[in-house]
Amino acid sequence: MNDLAPDRKYTNAAIPVGGVDPHPDKPTGEFLTDVVSNDWVNGEYKLLVVRAAERALTAYAGQFYHLLCPSPDGAEVWMRRPMSIYKVDKAAGCLEFLYKCEGRGTQGMATLEAGDTFNIAGPLGVGFTLDPAWKNIVVLGRGVGLATLAPLSQLAAEKGVGVTAVLSARRSDLVMSQDLFEELGAATVTVVDEDGSSAVENVEEILEKLIADGKADAFFTCGSSRLLKLMQNLGKKHDVPGQVAMEQIMVCGIGACYVCMRTFEINGEKTLKRVCREGPVFNMQEAVGW
Repeated sequence: MNDLAPDRKYTNAAIPVGGVDPHPDKPTGEFLTDVVSNDWVNGEYKLLVVRAAERALTAYAGQFYHLLCPSPDGAEVWMRRPMSIYKVDKAAGCLEFLYKCEGRGTQGMATLEAGDTFNIAGPLGVGFTLDPAWKNIVVLGRGVGLATLAPLSQLAAEKGVGVTAVLSARRSDLVMSQDLFEELGAATVTVVDEDGSSAVENVEEILEKLIADGKADAFFTCGSSRLLKLMQNLGKKHDVPGQVAMEQIMVCGIGACYVCMRTFEINGEKTLKRVCREGPVFNMQEAVGW
């Protein structure tokens, strides 16, 4: 579903905002976006908002874009950076990316200013799905994983599905996406390291109560191996299905290079899958680790 022609030049073939789209029927493309804003949301994370061509706005929860980040120091940045969609605002014609300024790619992104042009390719990958039988879901994320899970509130709202979002972080000032979840009708629970509420035992109690109250038809998680393991155990115990969004270093983003392989266990047998192509969203019970 995600095929970019191998002979395309990223800098020459990209579709600008308002430009003619030569392949409107294709599920993916390369786009030149206009930076609307790129602001700090706390001491570690920034929110990038870009205006993009219409086809770029077809991204759905769990999918990602491959970003051609500017250099933060003058040396060339050789590879694109994969980044999940944080929000699609079709009315405004904008995409949003919430990211932590950590490596050279994201440090380069942090230098973008309103009016700059930013090259992105996508949308790519397999995102989240909601079974029509599910009436209430539980979202559990930590750190930057919350950026990947936040669009689930948008998808759930469109389908009339209730959401309880358990948001984990080191400190209360680093808890993200709470406003976005609540704007779309989700109930939120904040757990942080500084007061001990993020301890696995406490989170387990929260999840057990949600299951008992009939508010956990499915689990979704991203951002923490310990939280993934907790949801896997509770999912097996109570027969609750789930999905996990994986993150991995990528080079091509379309499944050709096999750099992003991770191990999964299916019917008792270990197998390798490409995070960019078969994922990044997978059956929770098949994931060996986040």
